[in-house]
Amino acid sequence: MIWKRRRWLGVAAILSLTSANCSSGEVETETAASRGEAIYRSVCITCHAADPSQDGNIGPAIAGSSQQLLRLKLAKGSYPPGYTPKRASKLMPNFAYLEAYSGDLAAFLQESEGS
Repeated sequence: MIWKRRRWLGVAAILSLTSANCSSGEVETETAASRGEAIYRSVCITCHAADPSQDGNIGPAIAGSSQQLLRLKLAKGSYPPGYTPKRASKLMPNFAYLEAYSGDLAAFLQESEGS
């Protein structure tokens, strides 16, 4: 009985150390950026370049885009106040279903800036 209790205490200690390491901002950002990259590769490269720092056939380079810009552009097709669009076209369709992932996409695009 005592051995089982010690074993579970050891497992709990290891899990708490692991979860403490996983809660650091750096790991969180890497995870968000990975999710954002998956979204970019499956949705955005249809119009934007495979390298987000380059112009695509239809869409402009979007590396470094902020979460605020992405949220408004994806959900409403609009821009934040005072923002000057890179292109005057209004070809981008609505992607409201991606609004919840705008933080992940922004994390990836921030990492891609200057690549």
